Amino acid sequence: MLTPTLEEGRKLTDAALERLLPGPNTRPTSVHRAMRHSVFAGGKRIRPILCMEAGRAVAGSLPAGIEELGAALEMLHTYSLIHDDLPALDNDDLRRGRPTCHKVYGEAIAILAGDALQTQAYEVLSQLQCSADARVRIIEEIARGTGTVNGMIGGQVVDLEAERTRPNAETLEYIHRSKTAALITASVVTGGIYADADAKQVESLRRFGKAIGLAFQIVDDILDVTQTSEQLGKTAGKDVASEKATYPALFGLEESRKKAQALLEDAYKSVQNLGHGNEALKNIARFLIERES
Repeated sequence: MLTPTLEEGRKLTDAALERLLPGPNTRPTSVHRAMRHSVFAGGKRIRPILCMEAGRAVAGSLPAGIEELGAALEMLHTYSLIHDDLPALDNDDLRRGRPTCHKVYGEAIAILAGDALQTQAYEVLSQLQCSADARVRIIEEIARGTGTVNGMIGGQVVDLEAERTRPNAETLEYIHRSKTAALITASVVTGGIYADADAKQVESLRRFGKAIGLAFQIVDDILDVTQTSEQLGKTAGKDVASEKATYPALFGLEESRKKAQALLEDAYKSVQNLGHGNEALKNIARFLIERES
């Protein structure tokens, strides 16, 4: 059953976040409350859960302290959402069913809250309970996945530059693989590194992360045009209204669904011989493709 896995991952992540983030009454309170507003807005915690389950698959049990790595990944993901929602980028008022950070705390504090979450994440990463070599590799992997060359920021830049144009398939895939899939891939790979994965296991996890990362964003594109704002917890149809590059816009809904399903099959094959067990990872991958929000 997948539900207990997801629930355990959420609880471990939330407990680590509560422990690692400054409290709401810590000075300066405005930025700390803004950080917590977005972090504790009810996200699925997919990246931390993937990280933890990759570690479990490699080690045979959940490695001690890996939830702190998961919490750092969630801080980085949340920072990206805060900045993505700003008027200068996607200009959205709703995230995870709540007003976005800048709508509650103003643009200046929202920018600083995103900056602070990124900084806090790297402080947490520097103190992970693994070998020094693993810590360095984890930090390198995450920095690359969130950076400008084939990483999250680079994908965001190309996404902005592609607005109100009709990009080709190569550009669209670059945007999705960089903006979304890169951090998902880093989450899976670093979970394996934390658990002392060997080179072959790391490569299997990397292929898995790339497949489900792209599939996740394709499904996001599909849901944007098939679900309501209430179902999604964010503004539905916004990509269509702004003429942004999406898979349904370029290929249609049916072909987009087929692409996501093919990527799911690729993900399954990638972890077929991972080590101690791959069922949780495969179940999470299926959940990401079949989700409705």
